[in-house]
Amino acid sequence: MNRALFASATGMAAQQKQLDVIADNLANADVVGFKSAQATFAAIGADAQLGTAMTGTRSIFAAGKLERSDGPFDVAINGPGFFRVERDGERAYTRAGAFSRARDGSLRNADGWKLCDVVIPGAAQTISVAADGRVSAQLNGRPRELGRIALAAFDAPERLRPVGSALFAVTAGSGPPRALAAGRDREPTIEFGVLEKSNVSIIESMMAILTAQRAYEADSKGVQAADEMLRIANNLHRS
Repeated sequence: MNRALFASATGMAAQQKQLDVIADNLANADVVGFKSAQATFAAIGADAQLGTAMTGTRSIFAAGKLERSDGPFDVAINGPGFFRVERDGERAYTRAGAFSRARDGSLRNADGWKLCDVVIPGAAQTISVAADGRVSAQLNGRPRELGRIALAAFDAPERLRPVGSALFAVTAGSGPPRALAAGRDREPTIEFGVLEKSNVSIIESMMAILTAQRAYEADSKGVQAADEMLRIANNLHRS
């Protein structure tokens, strides 16, 4: 295959996948705790002149904006780290702190993932969450500590594997989770009655779309030019 044609065609395919990633980011711009993804690419061939291929995506863990919410059990992390959640024996990690109390007293998100370490009895009243993650409530007229929200951190969070719109699983590349002591000096704090919004920037995403479209158009013209040169070469050969 003509090298110029192949390089331009792979460039078009790469830009199409880039647009798909950006579109997914925009579709989740209103999802609590969502982390935008970025496509990664590599050159094809030892001389880096054969084309471009998408190698995958990586999550961008820049913090989203913290906003007050109306949920009685909403929490957010001010700083690095993840909430630990479980479902059907599986463990995942998330920045999305929109929880509600289930019948068994556990705090669960909309997909049924349970926040680890905390159970709130149905009779509990005046619930509060301290900056260090301690959950307290009035129970039978007396203050009582109900548990403590534990946070986890990773040496390479960008290598975590997405398993949902705002959920991530451990990989060999991310390293094992390590505990964070919330509320201590230079450690993250837990904010009660607050949610972390998506970190997707609409303006930056739209600019990225324009850049990808222009690159796609440029590669498309490269394909047309290479095809025309092949046509001319074939005509010369026939004559």
